[in-house]
Amino acid sequence: MRRRMVLLFPALGALVFLAPRVAMAQGEPPVRIRGTIAALDGASLTIIARDGQTVTVQLTEPLIVMTVKKADLSAIGPNTYIGTTTRTGADGTMSAIEVRIFPDSMRGSGEGSRPWDLGPGSTMTNGTVTGAVTGASGRQLTVGHKDGATTVFVPPSAGIMLYVPGERADLKPGAVVFTAAAKNADGVLTSGRLAVGKDGVVPLM
Repeated sequence: MRRRMVLLFPALGALVFLAPRVAMAQGEPPVRIRGTIAALDGASLTIIARDGQTVTVQLTEPLIVMTVKKADLSAIGPNTYIGTTTRTGADGTMSAIEVRIFPDSMRGSGEGSRPWDLGPGSTMTNGTVTGAVTGASGRQLTVGHKDGATTVFVPPSAGIMLYVPGERADLKPGAVVFTAAAKNADGVLTSGRLAVGKDGVVPLM
């Protein structure tokens, strides 16, 4: 049975979609884990991270699993709530690497703009599209959020994804997964929110 989704990225600006809901060891930032599921044994999820390291994450309840579907740039318009990872060019233009379209139930979650770790100059921005201009080479979006407004250029090469509620059964060996886990004082990683690939579509975060 699908669980009711209560906020992903509740603060991707206070919490990033997958931000942990449990207290972290003092001074410890969330540990962003991107990789492939190796096994799920009870509440213990084993992930082979992109760097080849094996990471074990203890899943907490209520568990929120999101899957992704491919979407079209035309699906993004005024009042769409999105999250986008961007790269800032030499001219200061923020170009989208990927854009995630959130359902209305996630509106307001992760709101804001913050540095990200997908390369030098990358930024994560969550907010409401307040303006969209389509041009020959892509679309320019104005994204309003609690920190102000951010202008993002979305080229045709950017991945566009729609987040939809998933379930625990989607956490299968071989599936691509992303989570931002909390590390407690004992070094144990825990998470109650994960984005997982399905039907050949993978999270790009």
